[in-house]
Amino acid sequence: MLLAAVILLGFVSLVSAHSRVTNFVIDGASYQGFNTRSSNPNILAAWSTTVKNDGWISTESYGKPDIVCHVNATNAQGHAPVAAGDTVDFQWQGWPESHHGPVITYLGFCGIDRGSCESIDKTKLTFFAIDKVGLVDPSLNATSFATAWGIWASDILIRNNATWVVQIPPKIQPGHYVLRHEIIALHFARYPGQGAQHYPQCVNIEVTGGGSDEPAGTSAVDLYKPAEDGLIYDISQSPIGTYKIPGPTMYTGAAAFVSQTGVMVRSSATAIPGRPTATQTGGAQAQSWG
Repeated sequence: MLLAAVILLGFVSLVSAHSRVTNFVIDGASYQGFNTRSSNPNILAAWSTTVKNDGWISTESYGKPDIVCHVNATNAQGHAPVAAGDTVDFQWQGWPESHHGPVITYLGFCGIDRGSCESIDKTKLTFFAIDKVGLVDPSLNATSFATAWGIWASDILIRNNATWVVQIPPKIQPGHYVLRHEIIALHFARYPGQGAQHYPQCVNIEVTGGGSDEPAGTSAVDLYKPAEDGLIYDISQSPIGTYKIPGPTMYTGAAAFVSQTGVMVRSSATAIPGRPTATQTGGAQAQSWG
């Protein structure tokens, strides 16, 4: 019964189930994500892409530029400030139950100067992982109609109104970073020629405060290898086996799994331009929602 549901929902999802980050929230202020289906402000903290259907990156993109921040991703021309130790809440445009898998978040250091991330060559970035959550509980199912065994990070995200919370490590050096947030869907991972589906989303942030840690990173185009166990895993197996989250090991100064609580949005905010303008010379401009 479970296998039949996986197959049916999996094939339907090929044409109907995609997603993206609609906005992200820092200290109660909501920043707009990039939307290929509508016009966007000239200055966003979110990187732009050419993905028309909010689709995925396939395993064929390993080692290539598209795996960094999605298809034809282009540097955002703004950034959002966040204090080291604070959290960022990524709000997705829903997530299909059938797309079980891990949620992984990375940071890539651009430099200390304003505009560093707005101009950096994405293929030159090196990322270190600050959040990696995979199979949370193999003994339970998220719902009575679950299409795979166990409770996955993606199930936690769905339960939290399609939102994922990540903490910016408190001891990293201040400066400008690309924050790379990603869900990996494993419903077709076991099928040769199809494989895992990656949904990377990138935003520029400026980390304030912090410490002096400069974690070593992995080349942005080399985060994953095709034969990694966590990318060819069979989520329909019973009993479900041990799952190893793919990608580089997590930076030791990062929180293992922060509390996934509901986000409180108090205002909207606009990104700080990478280059100063006549009308905006420093902080993000927020509009109160009362």
